[in-house]
Amino acid sequence: MILSKLTKILSAAALGIGLAVGGISAALAADITLRATANSNENDEDYDGLVVFKDYVEKASNGKVAVELFIGTQLCSKGDECLQGIADGSIDIYISTSGGAAGAFPYVQVMDLPYLLRDDRIAEEVLSEGTFTRALRSNILADSGDKIRLMTIGNTGGWRNFANTQELVKALGAAPTPIPWPELFTSFQTGVVEGSKNGITDIMGMKFTDAGLKYVTLDGHAYMGALWFMNNDQFMGMDDATRRVIVDGFAALQQATFASPKRKSIQAYADFAAAGGDLYVPTLEEKAAFKAAAAPVFDWFKANVREGEATYTALVDAAAAAESKLDGGIMMDVK
Repeated sequence: MILSKLTKILSAAALGIGLAVGGISAALAADITLRATANSNENDEDYDGLVVFKDYVEKASNGKVAVELFIGTQLCSKGDECLQGIADGSIDIYISTSGGAAGAFPYVQVMDLPYLLRDDRIAEEVLSEGTFTRALRSNILADSGDKIRLMTIGNTGGWRNFANTQELVKALGAAPTPIPWPELFTSFQTGVVEGSKNGITDIMGMKFTDAGLKYVTLDGHAYMGALWFMNNDQFMGMDDATRRVIVDGFAALQQATFASPKRKSIQAYADFAAAGGDLYVPTLEEKAAFKAAAAPVFDWFKANVREGEATYTALVDAAAAAESKLDGGIMMDVK
């Protein structure tokens, strides 16, 4: 299946030279070798997750499954190309943000809708509980002719904040301009774009401060979900025990990507300030105003995006269930 309709960019970091990780002898000895790629670098949460996945799967399968890691752009460089690789089986595992997969699966953009997930605990409960992810998986399998399987959703970079080269974020109606991730640095330098929606670890990992990015508004409007895809033929061709190992490996990967941005953001914020960056934390009243201004986006998404209403409802319902569960425990813990 040719996924030629993808128009969104891949917003994960890209590295020009790919790095293959994993012992050749181990791969030769294994019954199954999985080729996994992330268009990022070794400082990224995606890499952390893949290292955990590789270690778990190879050990839990007693060497039956080997995982080769290709970090960068050696196997593919953009969302459409990488997802095509998953579909045709030349790539077994690939991580994308919602932007990188939205052309083929537009409803995954629900992850970019603002202020639906309150904080880390709610987001992690929603994504690890699995109901919402399984709903997306069903749609993605159907839309890809059973070739592309969503395995899990982790995190890549914490929370999306408004980052810009001007001191104040213009009204939320600023004109969006899709820019491929590798071109974003130059786009800041030349003034093609004046802002972006990125996590602080991505901003500092790509040294966007050197390109003039000086202002970040910490509104935390969207959780930076990482969509982990696998070739479905490869997965379903395994026996039940091996499939269980793979599923458990992705669960370990998910937990690693939940934790990694929290630690890395501490130093990233310090480095941003040291580079002359200005951080602004909106008040509760300002965040409420942002959310109110963004409300029409929800209606547009439900009315105009294929499977938009069902996907939106699935996420909102999952978030409400997570809040009810966690808030009850929190109330007991604070007494």
